[in-house]
Amino acid sequence: MLFSSMEFLWVFLPLVFIIYRVLEHRFRNWFLMLVSVIFYAWGEPSYVVLLLLSIAGNYATGILIEDAPDLRRKKLYLTISMLFNLALISYFKYANFFVDSINHMLPEPAVDLAAIALPIGISFYTFQAISYDIDVYRQTIRAQRSFVDLALYISFFPQLIAGPIVKYHDIEAQLGRRNLAVEDTAYGVRRFLYGLTKKVLIANSLARVADEIFLLNPDGMSAPAAWFGILCYTLQIYYDFSGYSDMAIGLGKMFGFTFMENFNYPYLSKSIQEFWRRWHISLSTWFKEYLYIPLGGSRAGDGRTYCNLIVVFLATGLWHGANWTFVLWGLFHGVFLIIERLGWKRLLERRGWSPVAHLYALLVVIFGLVLFRSDTVGYAFGYWQAMFRPGSLSDLAGYCNWMTLVPFAVGILCCGPLQQWCPRLRARLYDERFVWGPESVMLMIFFGLSIISIASGSYNPFIYFRF
Repeated sequence: MLFSSMEFLWVFLPLVFIIYRVLEHRFRNWFLMLVSVIFYAWGEPSYVVLLLLSIAGNYATGILIEDAPDLRRKKLYLTISMLFNLALISYFKYANFFVDSINHMLPEPAVDLAAIALPIGISFYTFQAISYDIDVYRQTIRAQRSFVDLALYISFFPQLIAGPIVKYHDIEAQLGRRNLAVEDTAYGVRRFLYGLTKKVLIANSLARVADEIFLLNPDGMSAPAAWFGILCYTLQIYYDFSGYSDMAIGLGKMFGFTFMENFNYPYLSKSIQEFWRRWHISLSTWFKEYLYIPLGGSRAGDGRTYCNLIVVFLATGLWHGANWTFVLWGLFHGVFLIIERLGWKRLLERRGWSPVAHLYALLVVIFGLVLFRSDTVGYAFGYWQAMFRPGSLSDLAGYCNWMTLVPFAVGILCCGPLQQWCPRLRARLYDERFVWGPESVMLMIFFGLSIISIASGSYNPFIYFRF
């Protein structure tokens, strides 16, 4: 069930919200857990068992880790937990990828494995479960003795399918007692409507053009078409994912939960290091806390630091998908992070170099997204070549209409430049206490336009549902 669907907006969400508000406090976690399972079953009925198995397994290992009499036993149970979680995600997400990769290296296919469907949201809820058991082992948190509360943490429907990745220690207290103030609910509705607008009116409008161009053969593609296609995709993926995150954060607020921000205007970055502090923040902080620092971080010399960065971004690429394009995309970013550490970032930080730094970061991100969007590595290389192939602006005639150019222009303006030029506007957008009358009217107009777009059956994919 999509957040940007009629059944969610007019049936599921209103019913769940009203019932939740009238229930006694002691029944609310039970109710949210049950409706979260129903929400997941709506789109993935055959994989509800897998979700419940993940919850049950991590509930058991969390208690075993905490109750273990010595460190050796704690490590044993943590290892079992890691193997359990990694086995689930490895089989369902990566088995076909590894088998196909091996078969391609052999003269004759050696392994015949039927295609395994990817359970939606498995990367998100598995990472939440892993972080929970690690934190219990580190004694950062106490093991959750209530199965319902842990199940709610892992399966809560606003962030179950596409994040943000929520760490247990960030919402532990909220599982027991939540603030349901009117101001929080109002902010949650407001934030949800902004996310819906970003998703439906901007991301969906640009998705159709990006998909059409990426279906073309790159050998016959000109530079104007190639650049317009990747720029549309660059805006689409930002508004698609940040829009979903806004909706998830807003829904969390409506039910009393506070989730971390997942985006901070990443296209304003002046380095790739800064980009990863602003893009998919919940994932980058997860890898920093649970992989980069345990590997040694930057504490063991430059050589070890560079190796750690490569490992982390190899894992980042694989997390996004079982395809060599994602592996190379992760390594692509890892290499540029190493280049910046070798001295390039110090040059970019010189006075007067700000425009150069900004252009550099944007170009690296854009060229990386060609890999991210392409189905094969060969297509990505062909697309890169097309970006430098001479052509005429007339090649864009089939894509340039007001339904594309208006979202394109608004997308460029609102992905950071407008907020940077108007810091007071940026502050008001995130002010949970401030209610601006004209803004409320504007949001109602955006909501109406979004409903019209959804009702017309417009293109409505979510990119991060693939991961």
